[in-house]
Amino acid sequence: MPSAINAAVAQQTAAGSVPSPTISTTTEGAGGGTGGIYSAIISRNQPIISVKEKTYEELHKKCLEKNILYEDPDFPPNESSLFYSQKSPVKFEWKRPHEICENPRFIIGGANRTDICQGELGNCWFLAAIACLTLNKKLLCRVIPHDQSFIQNYAGIFHFQFWRYGDWVDVVIDDCLPTYNNQLVFTKSSQRNEFWSALLEKAYAKLHGSYEALKGGNTTEAMEDFTGGVTEFYEIKDAPKDIYKIMKHAIDRGSLMASSIDDNLGFSYGSAPRSDIGELIARMVKNLENAQMTHSTANYQGTDERPAWTIVPMQYETRMSCGLVKGHAYSVTAVEEVLFKGEKLRLVRLRNPWGQVEWNGPWSDKSEEWNSVNEAEKIRLQHKVMEDGEFWMPFQDFMRHFTKLEICNLTPDTLEVDKFQTWTVSVNEGRWVRGCSAGGCRNYPDTFWTNPQYRLKLLEEDDDPEDEEVICSFLVALMQKNRRKERKLGASLYTIGFAIYEVPALLMHGTKHHLQKDFFLYNASKARSKTYINMREISERFRLPPSEYVIIPSTYEPHQEGEFILRVFSEKRSLSEEVENMIEAERPLPIIFVSDRANSNKELTADEDAGKDGEKNRTDEKKDVSLLVFFQRSSAKGHEESEEQIQFRNIFRQIAGDDMEINAEELRNVLNNVVKKHKDLRSEGFELESCRSMIALMDTDGSGKINFDEFRHLWDKIKSWQKIFKRYDTDHSGTINSYEMRNAVNDAGFRLNNQLYDIITMRYADKNMNIDFDSFICCFVRLDAMFRAFHAFDKDGDGIIKLNVLE
Repeated sequence: MPSAINAAVAQQTAAGSVPSPTISTTTEGAGGGTGGIYSAIISRNQPIISVKEKTYEELHKKCLEKNILYEDPDFPPNESSLFYSQKSPVKFEWKRPHEICENPRFIIGGANRTDICQGELGNCWFLAAIACLTLNKKLLCRVIPHDQSFIQNYAGIFHFQFWRYGDWVDVVIDDCLPTYNNQLVFTKSSQRNEFWSALLEKAYAKLHGSYEALKGGNTTEAMEDFTGGVTEFYEIKDAPKDIYKIMKHAIDRGSLMASSIDDNLGFSYGSAPRSDIGELIARMVKNLENAQMTHSTANYQGTDERPAWTIVPMQYETRMSCGLVKGHAYSVTAVEEVLFKGEKLRLVRLRNPWGQVEWNGPWSDKSEEWNSVNEAEKIRLQHKVMEDGEFWMPFQDFMRHFTKLEICNLTPDTLEVDKFQTWTVSVNEGRWVRGCSAGGCRNYPDTFWTNPQYRLKLLEEDDDPEDEEVICSFLVALMQKNRRKERKLGASLYTIGFAIYEVPALLMHGTKHHLQKDFFLYNASKARSKTYINMREISERFRLPPSEYVIIPSTYEPHQEGEFILRVFSEKRSLSEEVENMIEAERPLPIIFVSDRANSNKELTADEDAGKDGEKNRTDEKKDVSLLVFFQRSSAKGHEESEEQIQFRNIFRQIAGDDMEINAEELRNVLNNVVKKHKDLRSEGFELESCRSMIALMDTDGSGKINFDEFRHLWDKIKSWQKIFKRYDTDHSGTINSYEMRNAVNDAGFRLNNQLYDIITMRYADKNMNIDFDSFICCFVRLDAMFRAFHAFDKDGDGIIKLNVLE
């Protein structure tokens, strides 16, 4: 169940109270008039992401040619499509509509809100959204293509379209549906031979992996998946004074709206109505349970055969004396005024997804108030005396009984009174990576700055002659991705929110670098989400002066890994993009490698040991002179070799051998002997595999060894990187936190983008998100070698190279 954390709780800094691979697209959607609303949603999301291999049209044509009925291999008619956490307590039979009834039809007399009756699945939140969708015929046709039939060109295949994080996806299914006692188990129509609502539910279940994945949720989630719109959420007790006007404008402009009554357990709607089939299944479960108790429970030990409880709810929502149901989602289908006893009275029409159980107070179906209303007015209000789940109630009673209101706007201006304009929509996709970019909220200053950062440029003020302020209106919506689909893997919704900071004038122009830790320690946010809450999406409206800002989306706790989509709607022209460092390094000095190692060794000769024979003498002489040259160069500033260098020279002389080259094992011995001398560096030394990587990256002729020049370069680098490592190993544990790698890499002269930081963390950090000295050096050796190789191939310096297969 969603739980909110006040953003103020997550803000403590020296500055005061402040909040705790990437795709970016910018599109303009019209907000003026009905046509503009649809173009904002439908036009900007025109591309369809289809099934893995073939489109609906191709699959449909193939089935007709072969005269077969389609069978969906990705969502088969078996238990895996029903459950992910348990076994079915009874055997459901999958049937096609023509096996369930005579004369099946896809849609009868148009798809409308009375066609939806909830079955034995706790997904009233989804069905409430469908009922709202039926009020908007253009959007309905977008989600439910109407060129489908059980009569003409029937092949057992249907398809539906849903908005998924910036794209419209086409979900193809077969028409096999789960039944029990020849009745549909889940959603059904009020007419036994109509199947569009049952098939739509199946397509949505496939989108999320199973029917069980649809148990419990928020109506706004499905509303957004039907429209691509942006949701706003109201606690009715804290609602604006003009909430009626907001609801009226939302309905008039095509928004989808739902409401619920808090059951003190949050608003995770997950129950179903009592029904004949539900009672049958409940009795079957009871019988199985009784039969189970007559046998020894030891028979089930160590097996998975014990019957499990079903997703069929055994406890139902609490029905109030007035007929309303707590913990339940209702569709808001109309907001109107009626003339009653000479005065205008505000009314709200709602629908229970059960298709039954209605409000029994004033202005209910059979209430006496309707006797004072003329027939024309009744027709206008579509008043019916029918147990169909839909009813009118006074607005005052609605405000007294209901606790939450959810509105999905097709564009942000839907709720603005008498205001029509174009909105700019920016969409950015990102991810939080544990140990790298999952920094948590502002309560965690050491990691908060590592979260993804998005620059927002508000370029023009609003066109509002009545507003003297120079201000820009915009809406920020942060949505976490795929958490419902990943429920079977144990995923749940994270508690999410965001903060907005103004970028200092000195940083507004030029390269957009990731803002560092100190910035957030000493600068307060200009705006932030009111709460951190575990809902799929959180959105807020803001009004700020034209300037450049940075948006920091985050989870409340650090180290929580997931994907998200950040949308920014602005009235006037704006730019929104992820802050990405340019991939670059301080221009490396070229390494002078001698291609002919034999010739190189011949040039480095001197007389050192006259007591040996000629050949032996020349070999030994080469070693000493080479090492002497190395240490003279490496100690040029001091003119004398340090004790460390003398020790190291002696070790290298003993290990290198006659060819003055060392392999991976020899390199490991050399490095580890030197590392041992550093008592302040708590390290177990280098692994053999790490040294092999170093050899591979430094070796220029593929011999599997490195010569003296190559080793000298490597050792100089290791010494400088060692200083950086010690700088960030503040607790002297021999490790640094993976979040500090951003700063360490920067100190070493490298500039990387977010994707590369993610890769470094995944490759080199341990399970505790720490990086030891061995991994740290390996990472830097790899970075140095890659930049060096790139610059060698980039002859003209344009940042682009072409390589053949060998290179």
